[in-house]
Amino acid sequence: MLDIAADLHQWSREGRDFAVATVVRVGGSAPRGPGAALAVDTGGTAIGSVSGGCVEGEVYELCVQALLDGRTARGRFGYSDGDAFAVGLTCGGVLDVLVTPVRAGAPVFAAAVEAAVHGEPAALARVARGPDDLLGQALLVRADGSYEGTLGRRPELDRVAAAEARALLDTGRTGSAELAEDGSGCPGGLTLFVECSVPPPRMIVFGAVDFATALVRAGKFLGHHVTVCDARPVFATRARFPDADDLVVDWPHRYLASTATDARTVLCVLTHDPRFDIPLLETALRLPVAYIGAMGSRRTHEDRERRLREAGLTDRELNRLHSPIGLDLGARTPEETALSIVAEIVAERRGGTGTRLTGAGTPIHHDTREPLPTSVDP
Repeated sequence: MLDIAADLHQWSREGRDFAVATVVRVGGSAPRGPGAALAVDTGGTAIGSVSGGCVEGEVYELCVQALLDGRTARGRFGYSDGDAFAVGLTCGGVLDVLVTPVRAGAPVFAAAVEAAVHGEPAALARVARGPDDLLGQALLVRADGSYEGTLGRRPELDRVAAAEARALLDTGRTGSAELAEDGSGCPGGLTLFVECSVPPPRMIVFGAVDFATALVRAGKFLGHHVTVCDARPVFATRARFPDADDLVVDWPHRYLASTATDARTVLCVLTHDPRFDIPLLETALRLPVAYIGAMGSRRTHEDRERRLREAGLTDRELNRLHSPIGLDLGARTPEETALSIVAEIVAERRGGTGTRLTGAGTPIHHDTREPLPTSVDP
């Protein structure tokens, strides 16, 4: 539901009751992933989407019913040969949806959307599978481990749930956590669905060159907080990079060593000058970041790799380097090159291959979970 936090925040401020349907699990191919949400208020206004259109009508009715009876419910939608175009997912996937009524002023949900709107790290954990009296119960967990709300059984359950939610929050990942019987106090345990609200991932572009201008725009389009760093003040200017969030005039390796990075950060080295590249990549390849790419010809790459080996980098560290940067799209213009770079970044994050989907026979969505059974959970 945090993907529609801005609208829900407004509804909360206006004192509206609403019901929100959230995708909590996906099997096979589906248009939207876990966390996608559709919400309906008491006036019948709907926002968001859980499936790109396939099952929206049925999910809308579940939300209306939840508003009427005040009960949290689960729904499962999947492909059916006999009824493919009625309520099933014609793409062949299966969705589990959690539908939760939210009364005006509900503190945990109001705080969750407030945190998401203001870019504050927080995780909303809800019971997605378990006893009826716990279904939909929620905790909001902060980055420091503090939490508010309760799952309604005993303090130990809240502490275990908060620890699981914080572990996902630390990675910035939305997903599920299974709590065993001894941790939940429930026979058979229960499943938490944890939505994480975190600041945008960073993209740091080193080298204020023409290709960087297009890459900044592409990075912003993908939702990154984009920084451009160059040691030359005449090139690292706001006039050249109006879309960048930050402009830094400093030696690249010195800036990288001093700035905050994490497991979602992507580093794009466009300088292709050994004076900048080698000390920068020495630092970068030893950081636990998501992606490191460097621009240059194959000959440049071979020379760069030789210099890095001489500097003491190992095969394991060098294998993290994407060089020459980007996928083979036949790109020539800065815009085409930027597209090839961000395509490689997405493929790296999602486990894609970069090959054509036509005739490939490979999954379209590489980050989906295992197929779900077709029966509905009791």
